[in-house]
Amino acid sequence: MQKSGEDYLEAILAIGQEKTKVRTTDVALRLGVSKPSVNRAMKVLGADGYVTQQAYGDIELTEKGRLKASQVYFRHKTLTSFLHDILGVDPIVAEQDACLIEHDISSETMEKLASFMRTGHKLQS
Repeated sequence: MQKSGEDYLEAILAIGQEKTKVRTTDVALRLGVSKPSVNRAMKVLGADGYVTQQAYGDIELTEKGRLKASQVYFRHKTLTSFLHDILGVDPIVAEQDACLIEHDISSETMEKLASFMRTGHKLQS
């Protein structure tokens, strides 16, 4: 999946936690993109089985989409916390950097980082 697809799924998940319905306009505002861009992305994500959306209707994550979005969201939150809470990076910069890193970090590194954060910041071999 492309980085932009992960961003869309993460945005849908976050909006869904804040509101009862996720609309194209909400996603466009959150990601700073146009509504036609959201519509194109929803067609691709729908064809890949990540979302469902009736014409001009609410956007819903499928089970597959919710799983992928949750994984991306977890990576984002863990990285943001590490950068800000552990390294002392400015919160806005930490958020932006986490968004960049979350797409490219390996599973092994992410697992080690999550373990590090869970265990009170003790390195384990």
